[in-house]
Amino acid sequence: MRNSIFFLTIFLLALTACDKQTNLEKVDASKNNVTSFTKKVINRIEEKTCIESDLACLAEKAKNRTEENIDKIEDKAKETVDKLD
Repeated sequence: MRNSIFFLTIFLLALTACDKQTNLEKVDASKNNVTSFTKKVINRIEEKTCIESDLACLAEKAKNRTEENIDKIEDKAKETVDKLD
C-alpha cells in the first residue's frame, strides 16, 4: 500500500513538472505569434508607404516576405522540437 502511494505521488509530481514545461512552451509560441504578426503589419505599412521606384518597392516587398517566411519556419521548427520533448 505504501509503495503504491509513493509511486502515485512520484507519478503526479512528474506530470506536474511536464505540465509546467508545456505551459512555458505555449507562452513562448504565443509570443512568437505576436512578434510575427507585428513584424508582418509593420512590413505591410512600409510597403504601402513606399515612395521609391517600383523596382525598389518590389525588392523591399520580396525581402520582407522572405524574412517573414524564414521566421515562420524557425518558429514552427522550435514548436515541433518542443512538442517532441
